[in-house]
Amino acid sequence: MPGLLYVVSTPIGNLEDITFRAVRILKEVAWIACEDTRTSRRLLDHYEIKTRAVSYHDHNEASRTEDLIARLLQGDSGALVSDAGTPLLSDPGYRIVHAAVEAGIRIEAIPGPSALLAALVVSGMPTDQFHFGGFLPAKQGQRTRLLESLVDEQSTLIFYEAPHRILESLDDISTVFAKRPVAVSRELTKFHEETLRGTAAEIKATLGGRDSVRGEFVVLISKALEVAVDETPLEEALELLVRAGVSRMDAMKTVAKQRGLSKREVYKLVAGK
Repeated sequence: MPGLLYVVSTPIGNLEDITFRAVRILKEVAWIACEDTRTSRRLLDHYEIKTRAVSYHDHNEASRTEDLIARLLQGDSGALVSDAGTPLLSDPGYRIVHAAVEAGIRIEAIPGPSALLAALVVSGMPTDQFHFGGFLPAKQGQRTRLLESLVDEQSTLIFYEAPHRILESLDDISTVFAKRPVAVSRELTKFHEETLRGTAAEIKATLGGRDSVRGEFVVLISKALEVAVDETPLEEALELLVRAGVSRMDAMKTVAKQRGLSKREVYKLVAGK
């Protein structure tokens, strides 16, 4: 009989944030597939978990999946963990879970910490619907186009961002979403945990005024609860988007949506000047 594959959530900072069941399962399985065995070892040693740890990351995921599936089919039960939080959410794991489904192997989730959910519930933003977009694109043009495509999304937007790109991303969010409320969380569950709230421009000013910007970030953008009046001249608003990498036609579409106009109306207003 095949073994079970457990998808186990682990702490995102504070080692106390792990369930009794997760510790028990990690002790009972034959192996633990870790994104980085060195990182996971700190958690495993803390709870005196002696189970064999094997590496399972972006660079060996394809080749290692076949071996782990074979072990599961032979009767071994195994656990999948990431460096922190819930596996598969912007972390490796999709290949082995998909392969286990195809092989008829039973999969169980051991729920627990998740940075995106932790940030959402302290943000003060609507939680009835949310859109998780993973990490924002590294290139400005791609990032701006993605944000522009989500202007009409009627849910709270959630993204991950790296410390060396957070200021640039906040700049683009400010350009596309203007004064829409934003929340940025960092160092969740750790000693220096904080959540900044305001517009993207205000949060950028706060972070930009520091000597250094550290920690992985969760960025949340509220859905538009009210239609805000933007008094920026149309041509200036268009040029801001174009300079951010958006094509002129897409910029017209974005400005039209933001101001409740049709793209044709925006074109006539700009062309008439």
